[in-house]
Amino acid sequence: MWDYTDKVKEHFFNPRNAGPLEDANAVGDIGSIQCGDALRLMLKVDPATDVILDASFQTFGCGSAIASSSALTEIIKGMTLDEAYKVSNQDIAEYLDGLPPEKMHCSVMGREALQAAIANYRGEEWKDAHAEGELICKCYAIDSALIEDVVRTNNLSTVEEVTHYTKAGGACASCHEKIEEVLVRILKENSKTPSFEKTEPAPVPAAAPATASASSEKPKLTNLQRMRKIEEIIESLRPMLQRDHGDIEIVDIIGKNIYVNLKGACMGCALEAATLGSIQQKLFEDLGEYVRLLPASMMEMAP
Repeated sequence: MWDYTDKVKEHFFNPRNAGPLEDANAVGDIGSIQCGDALRLMLKVDPATDVILDASFQTFGCGSAIASSSALTEIIKGMTLDEAYKVSNQDIAEYLDGLPPEKMHCSVMGREALQAAIANYRGEEWKDAHAEGELICKCYAIDSALIEDVVRTNNLSTVEEVTHYTKAGGACASCHEKIEEVLVRILKENSKTPSFEKTEPAPVPAAAPATASASSEKPKLTNLQRMRKIEEIIESLRPMLQRDHGDIEIVDIIGKNIYVNLKGACMGCALEAATLGSIQQKLFEDLGEYVRLLPASMMEMAP
C-alpha cells in the first residue's frame, strides 16, 4: 500500500466539510464513477464580495481523493473567487504534507473541480476549456488539453509522471505513444529534452526498453490467470478490512466489471465508496488493465 502522511490519514478518516451543502450557489463536477473517480465541489459564495463563505464536497474515489477534497475545502474557505482560482494542485498536496507520486491525480481533480465551480458561479461553460483537445486516454477520458495543462503547471517530463498526475495511460498503456508526443512538443517549446528521447547515439544494454510505453506493458493474462490474480489481490486486502471488523467477497467477474459484497462494518459504511475506490485502484495497478469494482447489487442493472 501507499505511504501516506499523517495529515492525509487524518483528512481521510475524519474528512472536513463532507456531504451536501445547503444554499450552494456554485457547483463543480469532475470525473465519473465509471472511470473510478468523481468529485462534486459545492461553494456558498457571497454575491456582494465574491468571498467563499462555505465549501463542501462529495467524492467517489480512494483515500487520497477524499483527503485532497477535504483539504481543498479548508484551503479555500474565506478566499475570494480570484484568490481561490490561483490555488494549484501542488498547494493541495503541500497542505497534506505531500501525496504519493501515484496519487497526485487526486489533487489535480480537486483543482479542476474548483475551477469548474467558479466557472459555474460566473455562468461560464468550464468544459469549453478542453473542448478542442484530442482524446488521448480512452480508459479515463483524458484529452490532450488537460495533459498539456498539467504538464506545464507541474513541470512534468515523463509518461510515468503524466500517469501519476492524470491517470492517463495507467490502464491499458495503449496511449503512451500519444502522451510522449504531447511531452515532446511541450518540452521542446521549453528547450528541454525528454528522458525518453535520445539526442545522440549512446550504448544501450540489449535488455533496456526502447520507450516508456514498452517498459510499462504487462504480459497479457489468460482468463483463468486473470481471475486468479483478481482473487489474490482481493485476498491480500481482506486483512486490512478485517482489522476494522469488515470484509469483502467476490460475487462475480463479468468482463471489466468485478462485483463484490462488502460485509460486516464495511457494509453500509459512510466510506463504502472510498473503500471500493481504493481497492479498484489496487486492482488496475496490479492487473495492468482498467476494471470497475462494483457492489453486487448493481448486477441487475448491468446490460
